[in-house]
Order: sequence, then structure tokens, then C-alpha cells
Amino acid sequence: MYEIIENKSIGEGVNVYKINAPDIAAKALPGQFVILRVHKKGERIPITIADTDKNSGYITILVQTLGKTTHLLSELKAGDELADLVGPLGIPSEIENFGTVVCIGGGFGIAAVHPIAKALKNAGNDVISIIGARRKDLLLMENEMRNASSQLLIATDDGSYGTKGFVTDILKRLIVDDKKNIIRVIAIGPVPMMKAVSDFTKKYNIKTIVSLNPIMIDGTGMCGACRVLVGGQTKFACVDGPDFDAHQVDFENLVNRQRFYKDEEKSSYECHRKEHHKE
Repeated sequence: MYEIIENKSIGEGVNVYKINAPDIAAKALPGQFVILRVHKKGERIPITIADTDKNSGYITILVQTLGKTTHLLSELKAGDELADLVGPLGIPSEIENFGTVVCIGGGFGIAAVHPIAKALKNAGNDVISIIGARRKDLLLMENEMRNASSQLLIATDDGSYGTKGFVTDILKRLIVDDKKNIIRVIAIGPVPMMKAVSDFTKKYNIKTIVSLNPIMIDGTGMCGACRVLVGGQTKFACVDGPDFDAHQVDFENLVNRQRFYKDEEKSSYECHRKEHHKE
């Protein structure tokens, strides 16, 4: 069983969990993820590994409470155990000394891009990180991203912190105004953000990598639920990704697939809330 070492609220419906998982912590590489179940009859949910401590044997994940399973997860306390935890899964991100690299994290994508930025900096890259959120209090892992980067730039939609606007506004400034010689861009976050970054960098022929998060069940390529279209071919995000060449991704197909079970997810959460309220 996998013990919760820490469950700490760090914002509106956002929790950071440290989980005792020495085997996973020892092998996990940037870009990989885990799949967990809160209880034996629960659903399996994929979560990117935000950080690891190989010496202490724990992994760190960030989770937003949005549905039934994440609500059940949020109720666990230090000392409680998960039913199961599988990982590390997925192909690790490509890490080498490229030169100047821009790492972009939007919303919860910040947690996913953090270990990648950290590894790229350790590999000798000049890592310029751009993180964004709708407003200041929703910004995640600022200090961690600052430590993982050569330079950290921040955007908020409402201008409450950093630059007012989107992460793409800052990226445009770096490329067009500052004429930075950017070799690679890694963008992780909401699909509209990743698509906007991809559309912009394609004009300048800058290699761009995105991490895709379609519906996923087994994480081993057996169920086929996480299929995405990349370069006109069907790929499975769990075993072929989650990182893909952004300029080859069919984002419209990805959005449509993510909407498949929205009604069922909403209904399940509402039933859970009613039962929880009665208790």
C-alpha cells in the first residue's frame, strides 16, 4: 500500500500530496506519470509526477478537486493509504543540452513542466520558464519553478501578478522583440494554451513539445482510450507519449475526445456530493 505522507491545501481546491513510493521515486524521470486509485472499487486517474525525492522515497503530485475521485483523494490524511499506485508510466521527456529552451506551464501544467525544466537546467540549458494562471492566487509552484529556471516570467489573465495577458504574449516578446535564439519550446497546460503556443512557434519553425492528457484508463496501451491523432496517425498517449511534437498534434480531435464523458463525470460527482452531504 502507498501511504500519504502529506496532504496540504495550497489554494482553491488544489492539494499537494507527498506519497511514499520508493520504487517509483527511484525510477521516475521527467515527463512521466502515475495512475492511482483511492479505493479498490474506484476509478483509475493519471497524474503527472511533479517531483521526486529518491533518498526519502516519496513522489509529489498536485491535484485539483474537480470530480468524485479527486474529492475522495482530498479527504485522505497523512497516514492514510491509496489502494494502488502504478508507475512511472509514459516515455520520459527528451533531456539534453539544446541551448536556450523555453518551458511554459499554464495552470496545472506548471506541476508537469517543473521536473522537465529542472532537468533541462541541470543538463546545461539556458531555461527560460513562463508560467501563467487566471489570477495571482491560482499560480502554482512559483518558487520551485524559479529554482528550476535560469529566468522565470509570469503572466496572469487579470494582471494581478506579473504581465497582464497570456503566456503566449510573453513568448511573442521573447521571439519577436528580444530576438532570443530559442531552440526548443515545451508547453504543458490547457489544450487551448498548448494549441496557441504551437500555432505561434510553427510560424518561426521552433521545435515545440506538448504533453497530452486525454482520457486514460490502464496506462499500458491495452484499452485504447487515450488515443490521439499525431501526424495523421493514431498514437496512445500512455505508451507513445505523453510528449508529442506539437506541430503534428490534431488538437481539435483531442478536445472532442476529452469531452466524451463530461455528462457522466458531472452526474457521478453530483451523486457523490448528495451522499456526502447526507452523511
